[in-house]
Amino acid sequence: MLLTCLFGLITLFSLATQAQSTGTLQGQVVDAEGHPVEAAAVLLSPSRQRTVTDVAGRFQFPQLPEGDYTLTITHVSFEPLTQEITFRAGSTSRPRFTLTAATTTLQDVEIRGLASGISSLPAQQGTLVFAGKKTEAIALTGTEANLAENNPRQIFAKVPGVMVWEMDGSGNQVGISLRGLNPHRSWELNVRQDGFVTNSDLFGYPESHYNPPMEAVARIELVRGAGALQYGPQFGGMLNYVLKQADTTRPFGFETQQSVGSFGLFSSFNAVGGRVGKLTYYGYYDFRRSDGWRENSDYQFHAWHTSVAYQFSPKVRLSGELSHMAYVNHFAAGLTDAMFEEDPRQSNRGRNYFNPTIYLPALSLAIQATPSTLISVQGSALLGQRNSVQFITLPTVDDTINRDLGHYNPRQVDRDYYHSYASEARVLQRYGLFQREHHLSAGVRYGYSRTVRQQKGVGTSGTDFDLSLTAPYGIDLVFRTQNVALFAENAFHLTNAWTVTPGFRLEHVTTDREGVISGLAANTIPYRLKRQFPLFGLSTDYQLSPSVRAYANVAQNYRPVLYSDLIPATNLDRTDPALQDARGSNSEVGLRGQWQEWLQFDVNYFRLQYNHRVGTLVQTDASGTYFYKTNVGNTLNQGAEVFIEVKPFRTLPLSLFTSTAYNAARYTEGQVVVSDQNVDITGNRIEGVPPWISRNGIRYRHQGLSATVQFSYVGTSYSDALNTEATPTGVNGRVPDYLITDLNATYHFGSHYNVKVSVNNLTNAMYYTRRATGYPGPGILPSDGRSLLVSVGAKW
Repeated sequence: MLLTCLFGLITLFSLATQAQSTGTLQGQVVDAEGHPVEAAAVLLSPSRQRTVTDVAGRFQFPQLPEGDYTLTITHVSFEPLTQEITFRAGSTSRPRFTLTAATTTLQDVEIRGLASGISSLPAQQGTLVFAGKKTEAIALTGTEANLAENNPRQIFAKVPGVMVWEMDGSGNQVGISLRGLNPHRSWELNVRQDGFVTNSDLFGYPESHYNPPMEAVARIELVRGAGALQYGPQFGGMLNYVLKQADTTRPFGFETQQSVGSFGLFSSFNAVGGRVGKLTYYGYYDFRRSDGWRENSDYQFHAWHTSVAYQFSPKVRLSGELSHMAYVNHFAAGLTDAMFEEDPRQSNRGRNYFNPTIYLPALSLAIQATPSTLISVQGSALLGQRNSVQFITLPTVDDTINRDLGHYNPRQVDRDYYHSYASEARVLQRYGLFQREHHLSAGVRYGYSRTVRQQKGVGTSGTDFDLSLTAPYGIDLVFRTQNVALFAENAFHLTNAWTVTPGFRLEHVTTDREGVISGLAANTIPYRLKRQFPLFGLSTDYQLSPSVRAYANVAQNYRPVLYSDLIPATNLDRTDPALQDARGSNSEVGLRGQWQEWLQFDVNYFRLQYNHRVGTLVQTDASGTYFYKTNVGNTLNQGAEVFIEVKPFRTLPLSLFTSTAYNAARYTEGQVVVSDQNVDITGNRIEGVPPWISRNGIRYRHQGLSATVQFSYVGTSYSDALNTEATPTGVNGRVPDYLITDLNATYHFGSHYNVKVSVNNLTNAMYYTRRATGYPGPGILPSDGRSLLVSVGAKW
């Protein structure tokens, strides 16, 4: 109903503005040799619209009123270009803008030109259509956030509603979600790097074990659940880490950032890149280690990346990349409430380890077939392992020497082997109809995953990271998943200011398995599943003024039952054999833009319907406490997401921002069995969803100095659908609200150098964001206390 009303209002607005002459401003950005410049930021003033050039260096601003404008074009490798233009509707010219190679480091010049460091994605970028969708583009180069430790609450500070699980302080695993979804390794999102999927097994085990070091990331692109039509059926939408690129004005460039901090932290990031003729190359190596804030939380992290691209012509570009990440993390596991109150840094698990090792090879081909037709084809793979060795039981049981055995109890060994392959072909076609230009984006995706899952192996009684066995695996399975998807969206420019974009996606997913599950009847787990389902969506965008736009959209979502849901991972787990797939939808209505030079905003209402939500209940029978996974019920989360940044003083380089979300997240229907009794949970709060998430900050920038003080508040939530207040084991209960203060500062000097200082959790608040029922150990998982980081860097 709300979307219908908005569509009606937009229709009235559009009829009232029919007489206004608008059109599409198009252009191309090239270097001094005439080569197209990809990923250049183009800012149009006074409307403050932004876009990014595609592989052919082209950009466009649709639905632009006639008038005089200022174009500012920036790129890390070139001097900024500012040019006055006069635009007339109906013009067919495509002006060319030539950039001059930079004589000094321009990385920070580029980002400072982006005002707050966050913006929405353009209506159309490459082969993708974003018109009418809730999107964010977060610029990381130039931010004061703690990138060395991948600190998500600072990196996503200006994205309202991001829920972060801060459970080990290492930053090795970025676990985030939006709108009341589960943050576990960001598995409700379609996670990508440079547009290539990094979820380990998208329809079988979609955890994103792979995360790039944030010092290697240029920007993060986020599309809410309405992005499902272009990327997949996920409720959370799409999260894309776009890596830095080479300085194309020189044959060799070098960047380094060295950091030290509390608890033995040392981080070293080093990158090289350049262009030789038509060949561009870039690569980095990142190393990080720490003893950890808690006992038994030390880790070592390694990552490297290499990429090459060849520009066959201004219209054809072939690129390839290979990324690798591996680490060994000593896990401290969970605590009871009493243990947390006594000392949140303690741990009674000294023998638990986790180790993912991931490789990401990828190829992509971009072809500007005609001025109106852009084709992209890409293929990628995720090859790797996820390994753990743990003593798994409730935190009330200490991991001590077994007196009967004379040594520690054997640990459980779990290993996954991932072989996931994907290919996508997309086309963007611009075409004319009824004297207006429209955009059709269409494509096809094929995916194949083969995952070997070996669990419940009996390991050694040692204390180091040792994956060897003393008895066979209790679970030894092979899962295969095939996925074919067809998708299309068409942006119809119905009037001078109004765009309507209908879309659909057709998914076909086939899953089967083979292998052994000890102690579990084979017929209790589906052997072969076939699913075929269409998804539909509709979005609209209306330009109220040159710098303010209204948007609205609705899209269907789907989450199939995962094989990780079906197979009990530990002896504490049990699974409902009648699990059902989850279905639902995302919708939003919002207003975004800028008022002159002192106010930037994006404010929206959202509604997320999630039916057959899968959850975990803590139950007890004669054998003791166990964790039961089942469809808990239907949920509805609706609320508001607000981002506002204000520059209140004309002469003082100070800005204030708030990024706040309200979640009215409740079960609309649900009944669970507890102690052989049916319990109605209708009206209960959704587990893990705080009503308020608010991050607010003050930023100062003057010449080479920039500093931010950030205040992060997260409200109270519950760990289960029953809204349990507390349990002796610490596994279920309330997660209290908390307020965290961070201070970050950066000083640039001598054109090439920088010094950074970060104080995380300035007030040393003791808090936690999660109570776990399983990995990385049941119970309360404390978040880190105060820490200090100092970093020095250079770029040539």
